[in-house]
Amino acid sequence: MNIAHILIPKQDVAYMYNDFTLRQGLERMRNSGYTAVPVINKLNKYVGTVSEGDFLWYLIDEQKDGLHKINKKDIEGISIKKILRKDNILPVRITATIEELLAKLLNNNFIPVVDDRNIFIGIITRRDIIKYFIDKK
Repeated sequence: MNIAHILIPKQDVAYMYNDFTLRQGLERMRNSGYTAVPVINKLNKYVGTVSEGDFLWYLIDEQKDGLHKINKKDIEGISIKKILRKDNILPVRITATIEELLAKLLNNNFIPVVDDRNIFIGIITRRDIIKYFIDKK
């Protein structure tokens, strides 16, 4: 199976750049309706995935005294780079096998896909893999 058939191309995916501020990232998450999105750099290389939980835990961890109210101004100077997970979802190449995808999709709702130059080209969702097997019958 060629995974390109079930790839959701980059132009149809909600993603953010790693130099977005926390505020921009939160706005992108809200507008997209997703709970996690891929993060790329200005060279379009995949650098990680960020989730609503990553934002939440960062904000909680930064609230040192428990009394400080976080406002929009506070989050405008902080970059998404600062909250990227250490255990990011590793991308697959467009040449990946269905077995590789299935193994990764056990623990993730989507898998980022890169080309031979490690340029982010889209995602494959768990839903699309399941749909592929249902339609294949």
